[in-house]
Amino acid sequence: MSVAENLKHVRQQILELEQRVNRTSGSVCLLAVSKTKPLADIEAAYAAGQRRFGENYVQEAVDKNESLSHLKDIEWHFIGPIQSNKSRQIAETMTWVHTIDREKIARRLSEQRPANLPPLNVLIQVNISGEVSKSGILLEQLDDMILLVKQLPNIKLRGLMAIPAPQTSETDQIQVYAPLYQAFKALQQQDCDIDTLSIGMSGDMAAAIASGSTMVRVGTAIFGARDYTS
Repeated sequence: MSVAENLKHVRQQILELEQRVNRTSGSVCLLAVSKTKPLADIEAAYAAGQRRFGENYVQEAVDKNESLSHLKDIEWHFIGPIQSNKSRQIAETMTWVHTIDREKIARRLSEQRPANLPPLNVLIQVNISGEVSKSGILLEQLDDMILLVKQLPNIKLRGLMAIPAPQTSETDQIQVYAPLYQAFKALQQQDCDIDTLSIGMSGDMAAAIASGSTMVRVGTAIFGARDYTS
């Protein structure tokens, strides 16, 4: 199927999952993960109405931002780990960053955000499964990170992001997400700008939407499998 047909299918899937758990239709937005995919695929998705695109690799993200600069209302979301020496490129080109988990990175992004651009929308990444191999802060560190991010003038806290360990059932996955959702709701009560809970990918979309996700990240189901030989 084409990118446009795949997008239509994924959007329908999201709609059905919203209805299944009595969520408002349209309350979950789709982030198309376009890492390693050619410009033509992104342009095809854009032509089909997609505006939010997620990238994991800094140079690839910067190059795509420049090549597709004529698409004025496109939103670039950086969803990969951030190295200190790459933070300026991210601050200068991205609309959103999902992977704030260190004070140094948060400060650098704020300091390096160009004055002519609006504040960079950021999400704090939480390691809700406590996996040593995963990025993100622990939930007990969240309050301190929130205070820090809110003090920085050129980034704007919009919510939380997580990539949990996969579970064997949807019920188990929902249980893993529960503490994060509670933290998200508590944060919303403190700050009216908090509106984004970025959880859920193709494998756990149903559990994520049942757990309050407002943004799911989907790549392969839209663009097809990645070509690791290119």
